Amino acid sequence: MLTDALIESLEKEGMALEEFRELCLRLLNNGVLCRAESQVEQQMYDRFVRIETIVVEYLQIIGIRILHERQFSYLRVYPPGSQIPGIDDAGEDAFGGGLRSRLKQDEVALILVLRLQYDKALTEGQLDDAGFVSESIESLAIAMKNLLGRSLPDKVTDRKRMFNRLRQLRLIEYRQDDNMESAESWIKIHPMIVTFVTEESLQVLAQTLDPEIKTQAIETPAIDKPEIDAPEHEEPEHEEPVPVEVEHVS
Repeated sequence: MLTDALIESLEKEGMALEEFRELCLRLLNNGVLCRAESQVEQQMYDRFVRIETIVVEYLQIIGIRILHERQFSYLRVYPPGSQIPGIDDAGEDAFGGGLRSRLKQDEVALILVLRLQYDKALTEGQLDDAGFVSESIESLAIAMKNLLGRSLPDKVTDRKRMFNRLRQLRLIEYRQDDNMESAESWIKIHPMIVTFVTEESLQVLAQTLDPEIKTQAIETPAIDKPEIDAPEHEEPEHEEPVPVEVEHVS
Protein backbone atom coordinates (compact mmCIF):
# COMPACT_ATOMS: atom_id res chain seq x y z
CA MET A 1 0.00 0.00 0.00
CA LEU A 2 2.76 2.43 0.91
CA THR A 3 4.72 1.51 -2.20
CA ASP A 4 1.66 2.01 -4.39
CA ALA A 5 1.11 5.49 -2.93
CA LEU A 6 4.80 6.31 -3.48
CA ILE A 7 4.73 5.16 -7.10
CA GLU A 8 1.59 7.19 -7.73
CA SER A 9 3.18 10.34 -6.28
CA LEU A 10 6.33 9.80 -8.36
CA GLU A 11 4.38 9.27 -11.55
CA LYS A 12 2.76 12.67 -11.09
CA GLU A 13 6.27 14.17 -11.17
CA GLY A 14 7.32 12.05 -14.14
CA MET A 15 9.81 9.98 -12.15
CA ALA A 16 10.32 6.23 -11.89
CA LEU A 17 10.62 4.32 -8.61
CA GLU A 18 14.14 3.22 -9.59
CA GLU A 19 15.26 6.86 -9.94
CA PHE A 20 13.79 7.63 -6.53
CA ARG A 21 15.54 4.61 -5.00
CA GLU A 22 18.88 5.61 -6.56
CA LEU A 23 18.59 9.13 -5.11
CA CYS A 24 17.70 7.94 -1.60
CA LEU A 25 20.49 5.36 -1.54
CA ARG A 26 23.04 7.97 -2.58
CA LEU A 27 21.84 10.33 0.14
CA LEU A 28 22.02 7.62 2.81
CA ASN A 29 25.39 6.29 1.61
CA ASN A 30 27.18 9.64 1.26
CA GLY A 31 25.25 11.80 3.72
CA VAL A 32 25.84 14.84 1.56
CA LEU A 33 24.97 15.98 -1.96
CA CYS A 34 26.61 19.01 -3.54
CA ARG A 35 25.44 20.16 -6.96
CA ALA A 36 28.78 21.72 -7.90
CA GLU A 37 30.75 18.58 -7.04
CA SER A 38 30.27 16.62 -10.27
CA GLN A 39 27.89 16.01 -13.16
CA VAL A 40 26.40 13.03 -11.34
CA GLU A 41 25.72 15.01 -8.19
CA GLN A 42 24.26 17.81 -10.28
CA GLN A 43 21.77 15.35 -11.76
CA MET A 44 20.97 13.91 -8.33
CA TYR A 45 20.50 17.33 -6.80
CA ASP A 46 18.18 18.44 -9.61
CA ARG A 47 16.24 15.21 -9.19
CA PHE A 48 15.87 15.91 -5.47
CA VAL A 49 14.56 19.42 -6.14
CA ARG A 50 11.85 17.96 -8.38
CA ILE A 51 10.56 15.59 -5.68
CA GLU A 52 11.86 17.23 -2.50
CA THR A 53 8.58 16.89 -0.61
CA ILE A 54 8.33 13.18 -1.41
CA VAL A 55 11.92 12.42 -0.34
CA VAL A 56 11.63 14.45 2.86
CA GLU A 57 8.37 12.77 3.90
CA TYR A 58 9.70 9.33 3.00
CA LEU A 59 12.85 9.69 5.13
CA GLN A 60 10.97 11.34 8.00
CA ILE A 61 9.13 8.07 8.53
CA ILE A 62 12.32 6.67 10.07
CA GLY A 63 13.37 9.95 11.66
CA ILE A 64 15.96 11.02 9.08
CA ARG A 65 15.95 14.71 8.23
CA ILE A 66 17.50 16.76 5.46
CA LEU A 67 19.12 20.18 5.60
CA HIS A 68 18.69 21.81 2.18
CA GLU A 69 20.86 24.88 1.64
CA ARG A 70 19.36 26.37 -1.50
CA GLN A 71 21.74 29.32 -1.74
CA PHE A 72 24.75 27.05 -2.27
CA SER A 73 22.80 24.08 -3.72
CA TYR A 74 23.72 21.28 -1.34
CA LEU A 75 22.02 18.79 0.99
CA ARG A 76 23.14 17.18 4.22
CA VAL A 77 21.34 14.25 5.83
CA TYR A 78 20.94 13.92 9.61
CA PRO A 79 20.11 10.77 11.59
CA PRO A 80 17.34 10.61 14.23
CA GLY A 81 18.00 12.76 17.29
CA SER A 82 20.63 14.93 15.62
CA GLN A 83 20.92 18.64 16.30
CA ILE A 84 20.47 20.43 13.00
CA PRO A 85 21.73 24.03 12.64
CA GLY A 86 18.78 26.40 12.93
CA ILE A 87 16.45 23.66 14.22
CA ASP A 88 16.07 23.20 17.97
CA ASP A 89 13.92 20.07 18.15
CA ALA A 90 16.50 17.32 18.03
CA GLY A 91 13.92 14.89 19.33
CA GLU A 92 14.13 12.31 22.07
CA ASP A 93 14.91 9.33 19.85
CA ALA A 94 18.64 9.90 19.50
CA PHE A 95 20.28 7.17 17.48
CA GLY A 96 23.82 6.11 18.27
CA GLY A 97 24.37 3.57 15.53
CA GLY A 98 26.06 3.42 12.16
CA LEU A 99 24.39 6.50 10.67
CA ARG A 100 26.73 8.77 12.59
CA SER A 101 30.10 9.65 11.15
CA ARG A 102 33.17 9.12 13.33
CA LEU A 103 36.18 11.32 12.70
CA LYS A 104 39.73 11.18 13.93
CA GLN A 105 40.94 13.77 16.41
CA ASP A 106 43.18 15.55 13.89
CA GLU A 107 40.26 15.75 11.45
CA VAL A 108 38.00 17.26 14.11
CA ALA A 109 40.68 19.81 15.02
CA LEU A 110 41.15 20.87 11.40
CA ILE A 111 37.38 21.13 10.84
CA LEU A 112 37.07 23.48 13.82
CA VAL A 113 39.90 25.64 12.49
CA LEU A 114 38.34 25.68 9.02
CA ARG A 115 35.10 26.98 10.53
CA LEU A 116 36.93 29.70 12.46
CA GLN A 117 38.89 30.72 9.38
CA TYR A 118 35.70 30.79 7.32
CA ASP A 119 34.00 33.04 9.88
CA LYS A 120 37.03 35.32 9.88
CA ALA A 121 36.96 35.60 6.07
CA LEU A 122 33.21 36.15 6.15
CA THR A 123 33.66 39.08 8.53
CA GLU A 124 36.37 40.54 6.30
CA GLY A 125 34.33 40.02 3.11
CA GLN A 126 36.86 37.61 1.60
CA LEU A 127 34.35 35.12 0.13
CA ASP A 128 34.25 34.46 -3.61
CA ASP A 129 31.06 34.61 -5.67
CA ALA A 130 30.20 30.99 -4.80
CA GLY A 131 30.71 31.52 -1.06
CA PHE A 132 34.08 29.73 -0.86
CA VAL A 133 37.10 30.91 1.11
CA SER A 134 40.65 30.28 -0.14
CA GLU A 135 43.31 29.43 2.43
CA SER A 136 46.94 28.40 2.07
CA ILE A 137 48.26 25.32 3.86
CA GLU A 138 50.64 27.65 5.67
CA SER A 139 47.85 29.86 7.04
CA LEU A 140 45.95 26.76 8.23
CA ALA A 141 49.08 25.44 9.94
CA ILE A 142 49.53 28.80 11.71
CA ALA A 143 45.88 28.82 12.78
CA MET A 144 46.10 25.24 14.09
CA LYS A 145 49.15 26.13 16.15
CA ASN A 146 47.83 29.43 17.50
CA LEU A 147 44.29 28.31 18.28
CA LEU A 148 44.65 24.68 19.30
CA GLY A 149 48.35 24.21 19.92
CA ARG A 150 48.40 21.44 17.30
CA SER A 151 50.34 20.92 14.10
CA LEU A 152 49.32 19.48 10.77
CA PRO A 153 50.58 15.90 10.33
CA ASP A 154 54.23 15.73 9.35
CA LYS A 155 53.82 12.60 7.24
CA VAL A 156 52.54 13.29 3.74
CA THR A 157 50.33 10.19 3.82
CA ASP A 158 48.64 11.31 7.05
CA ARG A 159 48.15 14.82 5.72
CA LYS A 160 46.65 13.55 2.44
CA ARG A 161 44.38 11.18 4.39
CA MET A 162 43.08 14.05 6.50
CA PHE A 163 42.47 16.42 3.59
CA ASN A 164 40.92 13.64 1.48
CA ARG A 165 38.47 12.84 4.28
CA LEU A 166 37.38 16.48 4.51
CA ARG A 167 37.01 16.64 0.75
CA GLN A 168 34.77 13.56 0.85
CA LEU A 169 32.60 15.38 3.39
CA ARG A 170 32.42 18.27 0.88
CA LEU A 171 34.00 20.68 3.37
CA ILE A 172 36.98 21.62 1.19
CA GLU A 173 38.13 21.56 -2.43
CA TYR A 174 41.67 21.30 -3.74
CA ARG A 175 43.58 19.99 -6.73
CA GLN A 176 44.61 16.38 -6.31
CA ASP A 177 48.01 17.07 -7.85
CA ASP A 178 48.84 19.73 -5.25
CA ASN A 179 51.78 18.97 -2.99
CA MET A 180 50.38 18.85 0.53
CA GLU A 181 53.92 19.33 1.89
CA SER A 182 54.15 22.75 0.31
CA ALA A 183 53.07 25.78 2.33
CA GLU A 184 52.17 27.44 -0.96
CA SER A 185 49.40 24.93 -1.73
CA TRP A 186 45.87 26.26 -1.43
CA ILE A 187 42.49 24.80 -0.56
CA LYS A 188 38.99 26.24 -0.74
CA ILE A 189 36.69 26.03 2.28
CA HIS A 190 33.12 25.14 1.27
CA PRO A 191 30.33 27.31 2.72
CA MET A 192 28.65 24.20 4.14
CA ILE A 193 31.31 24.28 6.90
CA VAL A 194 28.93 26.70 8.65
CA THR A 195 26.19 24.08 8.97
CA PHE A 196 28.61 21.22 9.64
CA VAL A 197 30.13 22.78 12.77
CA THR A 198 27.51 23.95 15.26
CA GLU A 199 27.67 27.18 17.23
CA GLU A 200 27.73 25.08 20.41
CA SER A 201 30.97 23.44 19.27
CA LEU A 202 32.53 26.85 18.68
CA GLN A 203 31.43 28.05 22.11
CA VAL A 204 33.06 25.04 23.74
CA LEU A 205 36.23 25.71 21.76
CA ALA A 206 36.19 29.41 22.71
CA GLN A 207 36.17 28.51 26.41
CA THR A 208 39.46 26.66 25.98
CA LEU A 209 41.26 29.51 24.20
CA ASP A 210 43.50 32.04 25.81
CA PRO A 211 41.76 35.47 25.92
CA GLU A 212 44.53 37.02 23.82
CA ILE A 213 44.19 34.32 21.17
CA LYS A 214 40.43 34.84 20.84
CA THR A 215 40.94 38.31 19.38
CA GLN A 216 44.25 37.63 17.67
CA ALA A 217 44.33 38.15 13.89
CA ILE A 218 46.00 35.19 12.21
CA GLU A 219 48.53 36.33 9.63
CA THR A 220 48.17 34.95 6.14
CA PRO A 221 51.29 34.80 3.94
CA ALA A 222 51.24 37.05 0.89
CA ILE A 223 51.05 34.36 -1.79
CA ASP A 224 49.04 34.71 -4.98
CA LYS A 225 45.93 32.54 -4.83
CA PRO A 226 45.73 30.08 -7.75
CA GLU A 227 42.56 28.93 -9.44
CA ILE A 228 41.37 25.69 -7.80
CA ASP A 229 39.51 23.11 -9.83
CA ALA A 230 36.59 21.22 -8.30
CA PRO A 231 37.75 17.71 -7.28
CA GLU A 232 36.35 14.54 -8.70
CA HIS A 233 34.34 12.29 -6.40
CA GLU A 234 36.53 9.82 -4.56
CA GLU A 235 35.43 6.78 -2.58
CA PRO A 236 36.36 7.01 1.12
CA GLU A 237 39.10 4.77 2.41
CA HIS A 238 38.51 2.44 5.35
CA GLU A 239 39.97 3.87 8.54
CA GLU A 240 39.95 2.91 12.19
CA PRO A 241 38.02 5.78 13.79
CA VAL A 242 38.13 7.34 17.20
CA PRO A 243 34.80 7.90 18.95
CA VAL A 244 34.24 11.52 17.93
CA GLU A 245 30.74 12.05 16.59
CA VAL A 246 29.57 14.52 13.98
CA GLU A 247 25.84 14.94 13.53
CA HIS A 248 25.14 13.81 9.98
CA VAL A 249 24.65 10.70 7.95
CA SER A 250 27.65 9.26 6.19
